[in-house]
Amino acid sequence: MNRPLFALAAALLALFSPRVSATETAPRNPVLLIHGIKDDARKMEPPARYLRAQGWDAKTMSLRPSWGQKGLDVLAGQVADFIAENYAPGEKIDLVAFSMGGLVTRYYLQRLGGLERVQRYVTISAPHGGTLLAYLIPNAGCRQMRFGSAFLRDLASDADRLAQLEFTSIWTPLDAIIVPPRSSVMPQARNERLVIALHPLMVWQAGCLRAVRDALHGTPRDSPGEQDPGQWKRVGVTHP
Repeated sequence: MNRPLFALAAALLALFSPRVSATETAPRNPVLLIHGIKDDARKMEPPARYLRAQGWDAKTMSLRPSWGQKGLDVLAGQVADFIAENYAPGEKIDLVAFSMGGLVTRYYLQRLGGLERVQRYVTISAPHGGTLLAYLIPNAGCRQMRFGSAFLRDLASDADRLAQLEFTSIWTPLDAIIVPPRSSVMPQARNERLVIALHPLMVWQAGCLRAVRDALHGTPRDSPGEQDPGQWKRVGVTHP
């Protein structure tokens, strides 16, 4: 092939080849997924399997006990221990936390040194501001999830530190467990609103799985807290 034809072929190949974004080729941190109240590691296996299929090293763990019999700060210590035992010192990881797990992991981040270990942080239907249903169970963990609890006030006092992370909060306005649903919204996060019918379905529904994947890719995002609620993404039920 002479040089002009070779140059033309190379130009056409470059023009029509699929483009791969920098985020798709960047090294991926290992991911730890944390479940919510009354569940265990099995709850987070659907998103973990999805992420593994996408190329992530994804682990799950069980918080014990998970009904709120112990304080969320105690459970956060279990997260810290698991990370210390399963990841190399200084290795950056990403966290994905569902429901009560969002508050457990926030305590780990804000009080147990997790901000130094975590790069990307995704919460799914987490009661960041509390939930009305926490008043139905009078144990230590649920009392901490009540509006205005000392635990929530403490985390709110320096929540701006979370802005140093790539923080995404995914929530649904149809949530009947996090009441009101907007309790999941955080000014320090990129808040993504998905229309999903039930709280437990958040870790199964394809649109939510894709949102988690995109957050872990580190895709470009708006400045924290600046999204117009009316402009947030609406996702139907489809397969990933």
